[in-house]
Amino acid sequence: MKEKVVYWITGSQTLYGADVLEHVAQHSEEMANYVSERMPVTVKYLTTCKSSDEIEAAVKKVNADEDCIGIITWCHTFSPAKMWIRGLSKLQKPMCHFATQYNEKLPYDTIDMDFMNENQAAHGDREFGYIVTRLRMDNKVIVGYYKDEEALKELAAWCRVAAGYAFSKKVKVCRFSDNMRDVAVTEGDKVEAHIDFGWQVDYYPIGDLVEYINKVTDKEVDDMMAEYAKKYKMGTDRIDVVREQAKYEIAIDKFCKDKGGYIGIVDHFGALHGLNQLPGLAIQDLQSKGYGFGAEGDWKIAALGAVMQYMADQKGTGLMEDYTYDLKDGLCLGAHMLEVSPQFAATKPEIQVHPLGIGGKSDPARLVFEGISAPEAIAVSMIDMGDRFRLIVQKIELIKYPKKMPNLPVGGLMWKYKPNFKEGVAAWIYAGGAHHTVVSSQVTAQQMVDLGNMWGIEVVLIDENTEINQFKKDLMWSDVVWKRK
Repeated sequence: MKEKVVYWITGSQTLYGADVLEHVAQHSEEMANYVSERMPVTVKYLTTCKSSDEIEAAVKKVNADEDCIGIITWCHTFSPAKMWIRGLSKLQKPMCHFATQYNEKLPYDTIDMDFMNENQAAHGDREFGYIVTRLRMDNKVIVGYYKDEEALKELAAWCRVAAGYAFSKKVKVCRFSDNMRDVAVTEGDKVEAHIDFGWQVDYYPIGDLVEYINKVTDKEVDDMMAEYAKKYKMGTDRIDVVREQAKYEIAIDKFCKDKGGYIGIVDHFGALHGLNQLPGLAIQDLQSKGYGFGAEGDWKIAALGAVMQYMADQKGTGLMEDYTYDLKDGLCLGAHMLEVSPQFAATKPEIQVHPLGIGGKSDPARLVFEGISAPEAIAVSMIDMGDRFRLIVQKIELIKYPKKMPNLPVGGLMWKYKPNFKEGVAAWIYAGGAHHTVVSSQVTAQQMVDLGNMWGIEVVLIDENTEINQFKKDLMWSDVVWKRK
């Protein structure tokens, strides 16, 4: 991600003279360099804009630079905002207005009007903020001293979102099946998703994949088995079954690369003609390498998972499914029939082989493990409301299994809902949240809200402040607003 660039653009004007503008440029470059060293991306000072033409030229450079994922704007001095209209109207990338200052404290003993004129970010921020609001731009505002840890943390989080937004535009999902028959929530408008998010969703018959599987060599399987041995414990003597999954993984990875760089995968247990097993271990290991996965044809979760994994540096993020409650303790056990990512494993996962009662195929190999605990995590769902997409983000707390579950042959997670069990479950259901989610212990709720805002879609947040009656009203008002957009 460090190869991605965020340009730092400073606002000023010619009114203050050459000396002041020289200081503005020096300060801006110093600040950008300091910030860059503490970001997951590279922050580069681009220019100090003093006129409409300079602003438009800067925006054109930003738009044309393939490595640029967004801009940070800041007004060192006052910068009349009419001259920003033409340029900002053409901006095609995310913008963060950093309300900061070169000096942290005022020099009370020496401050004079020269200092005031050169250092008037409070003045410039308001003028700039007005025109951004007037243009109805949905930018991010971060407030704080540029060396302050909290401000830098917020800025780093935003940079990851901007990188995810850019990554999203190139996400391609390979579907080896349609949606599960009669299931509603996994459906969606693929054309609208391509427009809104950049997601290209394509179907290939499972037979095309079978041809790739049949061409996998024993040497390739041996190499994959050696890779498994380094990462996982072997808990079965049915090695032939594990080798079959290795063939699936090699073939799926090759297929996705050969067909144009697919990073999302979709299959369905009811569409496995030509396969001996449902891909389990294969899909789990592919997720550990950054692939997004959607079960039962759920392409939205495959694409969303790929984006969130990129934002999370492939840590603690992947497919999840709300499965069953512990109503006494107010918990939810999440899992899936096979495909939970080993990124969620608290200890070294074990390869096991067990029967699978769904799909009518041979016993599949899969990774079995207990999930991580994390005081701050999120579950995210994407649903199609008919006239728009809705992104639902819920804060959860991942906890250790209260007791061992020796007969459960899958990886899983246990969590508590925010704000509490009753309101957390009710809010999710009122919002229309799906049973498939992407869970992450790395990506934050605020980051997903910011990403939804960049996409220009409805975002519903369920957190510790949610009150169910107000939440229902908010959904009602949101429906009215989004129908008018």
